[in-house]
Amino acid sequence: MNALRALPRRHLAAGVVLLALLAYPIVNPWEPYPQGVLLMMFLLALQASSWNIISGYAGYISLGHSMFLGLGSYTTAIIALHTGLNPFWIAPLGGVTAVLIAMLAGAVVLRTGGHAFVIITIALLLSAQIVAVNWRPLTKGSDGITLELPFWSADFQNIPFYYAFLLLLVLTVLFSGWIGRAKFGTGLVAIREDEGKAASIGVNTTVFKILAYGASSFFIGVAGGVYAYYQTFLNPVGSFAILGSVLIVLSALVGGRGTLYGPVVGAFIVQLVNEGATVYGGSTQSRVLILGLILVAVVLFLPAGLLPTLEAAWRRRHPRDTEYTDQVGALSHRPAVVRERARSRTPDAEPGPLLTVRGVTKRFGGLTAVDGADLTVERGSITALIGPNGSGKTTLFNLITGTMPVDAGTVTFAGRRIDALPPWSRAHLGLGRTFQVTRLFRDMTVLQNVVAPLPDGRLRTMFADAVSGAEAARARDLLGIVGLADFAAQQAGALSYGQQKLVELAQVLMLEPRLILLDEPAGGVNPSLLGRITEVIRELNRAGVTFLVVEHNIPMVLDLCDPVHVFARGRPIASGPPEAIRADPVVLDAYLGEDWRPQDAHA
Repeated sequence: MNALRALPRRHLAAGVVLLALLAYPIVNPWEPYPQGVLLMMFLLALQASSWNIISGYAGYISLGHSMFLGLGSYTTAIIALHTGLNPFWIAPLGGVTAVLIAMLAGAVVLRTGGHAFVIITIALLLSAQIVAVNWRPLTKGSDGITLELPFWSADFQNIPFYYAFLLLLVLTVLFSGWIGRAKFGTGLVAIREDEGKAASIGVNTTVFKILAYGASSFFIGVAGGVYAYYQTFLNPVGSFAILGSVLIVLSALVGGRGTLYGPVVGAFIVQLVNEGATVYGGSTQSRVLILGLILVAVVLFLPAGLLPTLEAAWRRRHPRDTEYTDQVGALSHRPAVVRERARSRTPDAEPGPLLTVRGVTKRFGGLTAVDGADLTVERGSITALIGPNGSGKTTLFNLITGTMPVDAGTVTFAGRRIDALPPWSRAHLGLGRTFQVTRLFRDMTVLQNVVAPLPDGRLRTMFADAVSGAEAARARDLLGIVGLADFAAQQAGALSYGQQKLVELAQVLMLEPRLILLDEPAGGVNPSLLGRITEVIRELNRAGVTFLVVEHNIPMVLDLCDPVHVFARGRPIASGPPEAIRADPVVLDAYLGEDWRPQDAHA
């Protein structure tokens, strides 16, 4: 009983509905029509739930996903026709075919985004239809393929298909839920929210998208094999119809794209309306009109979908009590993760500097933002990079981390040249950064934001549990460092700007970085916390982390950093210890001004 109470209400509700659906054919076994309507609901729901993996989680909208149902149908039908095997037993091969085609196509089409990706997925669907029509020796073209009738007694009617599709739906939802709980799922949501930021925290966006596209196709392909047996006849036009893809997308939009149960609820609603339009509308045009009106209504009145809208209304009526922690007090202690880091890791003892920038240049048309810049960051140092706005500091950060490609010059990290590596590979080497304007994933919780980074590219790390276990415990410990442990369940977008800065620092620490690039860490942060942030930086530095800091808070820089590099017009104009920089007449003239001139210089 206690275990049931611990389950979220949505899981309990889903369990009750599942029990009712399991019992229905037993209670009412003699009416095939309701069974047929329900199994078509299951089929659409599993397609929408699968589509949700690539288009809901990752945000890449596919309008050709019904292609995988046709591929699974034809694969199963062709094998059954030539081998005599029952389609039920070889239906998983339809899923394998769908995954192979999805992975091969995804390696090409997922290099695009936005409207281009949507159009390409439609083109893939129509191309599959053309191939099926013209490859007559294999597919029998427009004549179609006819399969044998089911082997069981007619007394069972649609009950075996009913349970087959229900089983596939349950497996699809469980699979989607598992992905959502894993770091793979948080990485996909990170791609949807901010693909560039996701890459900077170690998410290999190319691999994630291809895997998601393949994962979104498997159960649809398996269902296609079962569907071919249910229909006993398939042809290219019916198997690769674009209306099927429209129903999939509409189902997810109605229920709530990006949620676990939204696509299922939406599919039940859409299929019920679709069946009613078929029975009472009398024409395909009336069905299309009704579905179009539903789409317009969703866009106008339920843009987030039914379940998210109801959840938001519930939260407004039943606001959650939030315990606002004393951030200053929270920052005053040394959390376990810092203590462990201090004991287990010593500062880099390898020879040579940790980061070397030589002759790096970046141009934007006729503007040279970084002009042949040289920079060295020694291991174990807290190095500052200061200068007036527009001097190229943040652009240099972008070049170092791979957010932008260099036009000329080299970037070397830990003895390895990295200027040709993608951002996630640089993150895996131990290079992390925060941004001048925070780039958290606003629709994710604070805990999900901190769990999302991947310190390496191993599958074991990618599929680790992100909401419980060691990863979540470590993320909570890191939130304790910045004084936000009690905010773990809140949406990141609901935090203040200063709090978001602190969450971003915890997010970077999840990478176990050797070098952290801090872009204006004090910007927007409560002044009472600056001393504590300085203490955290020093603590991590003693534990072996090197820092490169861009900051306009000069007192903080002079107190915290050594050495200091001064940038102006895209290149360094001075370097040295804080005392020397403070007295340098070139720096005073270009940036600090006369107020920073030492008193004895005025005498």
